Amino acid sequence: MWACLKINVTLLLPIAATLLPVMASAQNIRQHGNGEAIATSADAAERVFDLPLQGAASQRILFAASPHARGTIVMLPGGAGDVGVERDGDIRHDDNFVVRTRALWERHGYAVLIPDTIDRANLRGVRSTPAYARLVNDLVDFAHRQVSGPVFLLGTSQGSIAAMNGAAHTSTGSIAGLVLTESVSVMGGSGETVFSADPQLVRIPALIVANRDDRCNVAPPQDAPRIAASLTASRDVRVLMVSGGTTRSAKDCGSLTPHGYFGIEEQVVSGISRWMDSHS
Repeated sequence: MWACLKINVTLLLPIAATLLPVMASAQNIRQHGNGEAIATSADAAERVFDLPLQGAASQRILFAASPHARGTIVMLPGGAGDVGVERDGDIRHDDNFVVRTRALWERHGYAVLIPDTIDRANLRGVRSTPAYARLVNDLVDFAHRQVSGPVFLLGTSQGSIAAMNGAAHTSTGSIAGLVLTESVSVMGGSGETVFSADPQLVRIPALIVANRDDRCNVAPPQDAPRIAASLTASRDVRVLMVSGGTTRSAKDCGSLTPHGYFGIEEQVVSGISRWMDSHS
C-alpha cells in the first residue's frame, strides 16, 4: 500500500490521494522506509518522487539527503519554476541557485527538497495564491516524513514569493524558519511580489539575504530592509547583506549572475546555514 500524500492545489489541478512510484527501470527502484516507491539517481542520496494529479499530470520532487541530515530545506526555485527533473534524477535546468547548490547544503547537514512544477506549468503569477500556499505546506509535511528535525522554507527570486506565502499560512510549529534570497519586491511581468504574499501573517523567524551587487531590476538589494519591515508579526527578522559574484547569464536576473550568487555560493550557503543552525 502506497503511503498517502494529499496535496490540495485546486487552482492548478487536484491531486490524487496516493503517492505513485516514479516510472523507472527496475534496477533504479528502491523501497523507502515508509513503503513509498521511489527512483534513485546514480547518487544514492538523491531520490525522485512523482505526485500524481488528475488528467495524467504530475509534479516531480527531487529529494537529496545524507544519512546524517539534521533537518530539511524546502527549496523554491525562481523563474518559471520548471526545474526539469527527469525520472532517472537528471535535471534539465540545473543552474538555479537552489538547484546547483544542493550538495553544499548536504555538506552543511541539511537535506534538500526541490519541487518541479506541476506538469511543467509556468508558476509566474501563481506563487502568491492560496492554492500555492497549500501546496508549499503539503511539501513541508512531506519533508517532515522523510527526515526528523526542523524544516525551513527557502525561496530565491520569484521563488521567494512562494516561500513567503507558505510561511504566512503555515500550521503552527511546522516550519522552523523562512529564508528569502534576492526576493522579487518590484512588480514585473509575473504580476506579484513578496508583498503580495501576506508578509504581515508570517510569525516564524525570517532571514532576508540580499547581494549588494545584484542588478536585477525586480529584486533590488536596497529593498531588503523594506521586506524585513513588512514582517510585522515575526519577532525575529534579520537581514544578511552579501556582495560579489560574476556574470555568465545574458540577463541581470539570470541564475548565473550576482542575482543567483554565481561564484559566491559557498559564502552565501555558509551564512544561511549558520542562521539555520541557530534556529534548529
